[in-house]
Amino acid sequence: MSEREIIARLNDRCRHGLDRTGRTVITRTCLGTFANNPVAEVVAQAQILAEVRKFTYPDDDRTERDRGQIEYRGTTVYFQIDAYDANLKWGSPDPTDASVTRRVMTIMVREDL
Repeated sequence: MSEREIIARLNDRCRHGLDRTGRTVITRTCLGTFANNPVAEVVAQAQILAEVRKFTYPDDDRTERDRGQIEYRGTTVYFQIDAYDANLKWGSPDPTDASVTRRVMTIMVREDL
């Protein structure tokens, strides 16, 4: 298996919530776009996460599957997965090695880009 394929599989695990060391961050701007109170924020977070997890790449996809976009309530929502070292301070020394890598998926809207 190539390095790209290994990274793509690890990124898929993060996106699907199967990476126990992975983190998900939804930006304040993204939440503010869809919610105006704490209860609505929780609902929006759950729905957005569900949509991101349902996202599929084409069968012929040749990327590391580290980014994508979905439509949620008529707005494009983007996600990006970054690979950090175990302390979340620097980039991962080896993104193909899950034991030394912590993945962070950031979910955002256009204003965050």
